[in-house]
Amino acid sequence: MSTTFSVNYSSNTPITLDLSSMSGNSTFVQGRESNEVDNTVNLYQDCIVNVKGITGHASTAPSIGQEIRVCVWGADTSLASVPIDSLDGTDSAETLSHVSVLNSLRLAGAAAVTVGTAGLVYYIQPFSIASLFGGVIPKFWGLYVSHNHNGALAAAQSALFSYNGIKTIGN
Repeated sequence: MSTTFSVNYSSNTPITLDLSSMSGNSTFVQGRESNEVDNTVNLYQDCIVNVKGITGHASTAPSIGQEIRVCVWGADTSLASVPIDSLDGTDSAETLSHVSVLNSLRLAGAAAVTVGTAGLVYYIQPFSIASLFGGVIPKFWGLYVSHNHNGALAAAQSALFSYNGIKTIGN
């Protein structure tokens, strides 16, 4: 008797991360973190993160070459108990103490400015959390977003991130 396996996706789950009017920083150490995602209950084998378009400042044009970066952190323990520098697993503006903290995060995607026009929408393709951590999803994970645009991002950008959990089920 052979076993067949199927991939099952969870419903779309919002990630709390509000980018409304977020200012930029040339070194990307000032940004915003999401609420952490706890994978100890669902035990997903992976999560695919979906990002809706992120809108630049309505009237200040960014310079060509600037970018928006989405990074991911992973941990064995909730950041509420053991923070990573200033990251505590709660949707909030953060300033990392130095660039080496930023470099310890996994870069999941970036949207580069190729046209210096105000108010453009920037897109980041869906990405796998497990692929950023050697094929295994961490117990706890979250996002950190930063940019180096000349102006702050547009207002009203609070529902841009979500994920679908993935489990393989044997029949």
